[in-house]
Amino acid sequence: MSSEVVCIGSAIVDVLVRVDDAFIADAGLEKGTMRLVEADEAKRLYAALSDAVEQSGGGSANTAAIVAKLGGGVTFIGRVADDALGASFTHDIRSVGVTFNPPSATELPSTAHCTILISPDGERTMNTYLGACSDLGPADLDADAIAAASVLYTEGFLWDAPACREASLAAIEIAKASGTQVALALNDQYCVDRHRAEFLDVLDGSVDIVFGNESEVCAVFETDDLEDAGRRLGQLCPLVATTRSEKGSVLYVKGERIAVPGVPVDKVVDTTGAGDAYAGGFLYGITHGYDPAAAAALGSACASETIQHIGARPAADLTKLL
Repeated sequence: MSSEVVCIGSAIVDVLVRVDDAFIADAGLEKGTMRLVEADEAKRLYAALSDAVEQSGGGSANTAAIVAKLGGGVTFIGRVADDALGASFTHDIRSVGVTFNPPSATELPSTAHCTILISPDGERTMNTYLGACSDLGPADLDADAIAAASVLYTEGFLWDAPACREASLAAIEIAKASGTQVALALNDQYCVDRHRAEFLDVLDGSVDIVFGNESEVCAVFETDDLEDAGRRLGQLCPLVATTRSEKGSVLYVKGERIAVPGVPVDKVVDTTGAGDAYAGGFLYGITHGYDPAAAAALGSACASETIQHIGARPAADLTKLL
């Protein structure tokens, strides 16, 4: 059976641990951001932590898992090493119903992992070692799966590794030639800052759906005016979905602004994967006949479910949200 959604991205194992704000400050980190680290620093940071929880993660992989848990057909394309973390990632993503057939990777660096420091307010500070996932290249793509899908979903973080960037661009070319819609997640304000010119180039005509939070959307045009940034982004892409935490999301659908309320929760435990979950719910919706506002409402419901526990992969039965 062909997948309705194909997600391409970084195959990462999340290492989640609760810390206080002082730990983040003492480590010289900026709260709420994502940064790339080398293997030695990743090991030092990991060694300084205790009571960590390991879960399979990675933005596009999290989104794929949400689509699958809602009952959608989804394929994930990514790279893992032939090691314990790679085996864990493969088992976890397959166990929720995602099709994942990684290429042989016996000589790659170790499987990527992200140390996620969770503050008392639920904010997360991410430190990512890319490892094997940075070797994802155009040769690893499943062109038939992309061509047969309704939507190709790719992530901005792929632009941080040259081979991954080329894989994402090649996947977009396959999708456009096949009539498959292209969705792009901006992922992080600083990711946008690093690759603004390249993102603007691909957003103008090659992307059908773009996902980003307030800071990411504003960063595209280097402005603090969200409404202006949203409108300008809407001139480049037919559908813009801007997430606004508890305020829900704002869509620009062929220039029309649509505000969609969020789903309130009693307590925010961990915001890891909230944007990924929103995208998963949204993509399930638009591939199953929902209009954009209804798809956004489902995305908000998935995000709200996700932030009520540790980690980006909710254990709840998401089909109840339908």
